[in-house]
Amino acid sequence: MSIQSRKDDHLRICADEDVDRGEVDAGFRRFRFDHDALPEIDFDGIDTSVEFLGRRLRAPLLIGAMTGGTDKAREINHRLARAAARVGVGLELGSMRVMLKNTETTSSFTVKESAPDLPLLIGNIGAIQLVYGVGLHDLEQLVSHVGLDAMNFHLNPLQEVVQPEGDTRWHGVLPALREVIGRLSVPAIIKEVGAGIGLVTAQKLRGLPLAALNVAGVGGTSWSYVEGLRGAERAKRLGSLYRSWGVPTAEALLECGRANLGIPLVASGGLRSGLDMAKALRLGATVCTLARPFLIAAMESEEAVVSALEALIDELKVAMFCTGAPNLTELRRRRMLRLSAAPTEVLE
Repeated sequence: MSIQSRKDDHLRICADEDVDRGEVDAGFRRFRFDHDALPEIDFDGIDTSVEFLGRRLRAPLLIGAMTGGTDKAREINHRLARAAARVGVGLELGSMRVMLKNTETTSSFTVKESAPDLPLLIGNIGAIQLVYGVGLHDLEQLVSHVGLDAMNFHLNPLQEVVQPEGDTRWHGVLPALREVIGRLSVPAIIKEVGAGIGLVTAQKLRGLPLAALNVAGVGGTSWSYVEGLRGAERAKRLGSLYRSWGVPTAEALLECGRANLGIPLVASGGLRSGLDMAKALRLGATVCTLARPFLIAAMESEEAVVSALEALIDELKVAMFCTGAPNLTELRRRRMLRLSAAPTEVLE
């Protein structure tokens, strides 16, 4: 099966099927802010802006990596980019390996043609591709042809081992990342695709010249399950068995924070509201990404994406208002409690 056919399969399945993580959620329900009934701030004066990778965003929000490489993906990516530019947030592109194999797919990624004011555009390539022949020259071609501001290197061993066409030769990925990232002309980010990055992986990344780390935890789309829905008996069996495998997003933020890597953390994986975003920011994230909700909106219209973005920002502002936080720096200082069967723990 061609890469383009696989990408259209992914779009169809993610839009039409229940592909979230089943019984495992992202973990944000186990935390709550301490409500401030005397916030002493004005709602209209709340500042949600943030600086990330040297770019100023209206809110700590990126449209997450989803797609590219087909006619359908082109329409979706350009709608997402125009919406992101209008609202003032960033956009991550889906995996760009297809562009290296077929230059005719380039237009599905060159979204700045229709959204020149997009404040931040992040590319995406599988880290595994570095041991399958993709080199620095290839990456720089992607950067220059698309006008990327940064590059995601995604880690997806679970997806690859379930995927019928998956790449499973993972020995040597870390040295390959070390060789390339320090020489790349744009900032580099490591991200998972929904199984999460915990303490073990974070410690392996220590010393890499990264600009950020996207924990991409369990709670949102299960790519092992998506691949199971595409595949034959083995893929279906493994995709179902490992649907909930990995580190929940809230836990991944705490684990990666403990690793003390000294770089911004990006929260993704199962965030579905501005309240989830507020909790993720309090747990250590600098920005948050959501993907599937915007995919569904983009299949409707650009306006639907704008509405979804504005709703998230409004929800985030309500959390800030009800904790008395006039800006994101103050939100990260607000009292939050972990809910459990044991006595409630306060995060100072």
